[in-house]
Amino acid sequence: MQFKTTIDVPHSSFEISHAHKGMAIGSCFTTNIGNRLQAAKFPIMVNPLGTVYNPVSIAQTIDLLLGEIPFDEQQIFFANDVWQSYYLHTSFSSVEKQDVLLAFNDVRNLFLEKYQNIDYLILTLGTAWIYELKETGQIVNNCHKTPASQFNRRKLSVEECVSILGKSIARLRRKNPNLHVIFTVSPIRHWKDGAHENQVSKATLFLAIDELQKTMENIGYFPAYELLMDDLRDYRFYDEDMLHPSATAIEYIWEKFSVTYFSKQTIELISQIGSIHKAMEHRPFNAQSLSYKTFLQTNLTNCEKLTAEHPELDFSEEIAFFTSQMVHFS
Repeated sequence: MQFKTTIDVPHSSFEISHAHKGMAIGSCFTTNIGNRLQAAKFPIMVNPLGTVYNPVSIAQTIDLLLGEIPFDEQQIFFANDVWQSYYLHTSFSSVEKQDVLLAFNDVRNLFLEKYQNIDYLILTLGTAWIYELKETGQIVNNCHKTPASQFNRRKLSVEECVSILGKSIARLRRKNPNLHVIFTVSPIRHWKDGAHENQVSKATLFLAIDELQKTMENIGYFPAYELLMDDLRDYRFYDEDMLHPSATAIEYIWEKFSVTYFSKQTIELISQIGSIHKAMEHRPFNAQSLSYKTFLQTNLTNCEKLTAEHPELDFSEEIAFFTSQMVHFS
């Protein structure tokens, strides 16, 4: 008997490999996928200006990196004993005004040097609700605990989402006309919006993505939302807050993502990299034993072999680790 609804995710015609550069922007679900790609040594920027949730904030992140939106001292303000910006995550905040500007410029320079010619872009939409500063009309990426009375809260229309995201994608495609975009809708419910309002918000995002797929080329969709809501569909796959996916759920969705966008060769390479990282976490019972020396030498050899086979990947940290452990046997 079948006790669950299984979602069949077809293999994508566009495959992600370690030769492709990427960027992932959006909700914290983007961070989960992006961090796993980084750990597997894919060259990818993950939420370079911090986690963002709505289409406008995602578009503003892209436009800030491209220089379409100017960023200088005028976008920085002092509150709660630190300098900060409504465009940036709290990790950019500082007691020194110039530090905020320097941190932003460091990220933007990295983008310009290595990632403006990206091959793929992962965008995870979390909500259609936005917050506009009453004083200026600016749609903020981060409220920074500013009192709610200073904002107007409203829901974006489908047309607004399509227009805003479409323009930012088009700007990125000036550098790379063949840019592939992978949309996902975050399975995390924005419960503070209310049950019904959350559903209306998610529906707006789904309709916007559907319209973008109809009107633009190389726009894909990965069903992360459906995998958690329909395939897993059980509170044992949620974290303690009953809103965020559990580690098991994230692993399941990552596996689905892998078979959708990776070739068999890429999956094998990811597995080899994972085995090396797992070996680095190993703590031997006897660090002076011959078996541990053999263990270290085997992994060191594997690192050197992968370096020779994949010169585009950097295993210097792993090689340095195993080499430093071998010193005890010299």
